[in-house]
Amino acid sequence: MKKLFLLTAIAGVLAFSSASAQNRKDPAMGGAKLSVGAEFGLPTGNFGDFYKLGVGGSLVYIAPIAENLKVTGSAGYISYSPKEVLGYKGPSSSFIPVKAGLRYYFVENFYGAAELGAVFAGKNANGTAFAYSPGIGVEFPVADKASIDLGARYEGWSNNGTLSFFGIRAAINFGL
Repeated sequence: MKKLFLLTAIAGVLAFSSASAQNRKDPAMGGAKLSVGAEFGLPTGNFGDFYKLGVGGSLVYIAPIAENLKVTGSAGYISYSPKEVLGYKGPSSSFIPVKAGLRYYFVENFYGAAELGAVFAGKNANGTAFAYSPGIGVEFPVADKASIDLGARYEGWSNNGTLSFFGIRAAINFGL
């Protein structure tokens, strides 16, 4: 776990130290950004047997480190509603994911992303899990320093088993 936190800290230092780097392409591809978004998660596997759609929000810091490569740092909150199983409906459970990763822009505004981090238990959950998350997304510029960011991902949380879901994020990015 200490290695995971060390890697997250190193990624954060890289992100903040590269904030002045500028990309000469489209405004959506420009400098550092702060992204505020809504999160939706559709549980899969055993997780989907007991929980319905998850809803939450997240903040993502995005900073360029090369022409088509950006480093990300994210933190969020997501809550899952329980399904009724054999006449019993348990309480909802919430989680706080904290991740760092990379985004690679294949063309203009289309990107592939990968993140690693930790998920901390919130309400009616327990423990800390390792999180991994590959995904894809697109950004649509809407103003000089703003863009709409839509992404889809698969996310897994491993700790004595794995909870997984397909996630969708709709956000607005603000240039810094």
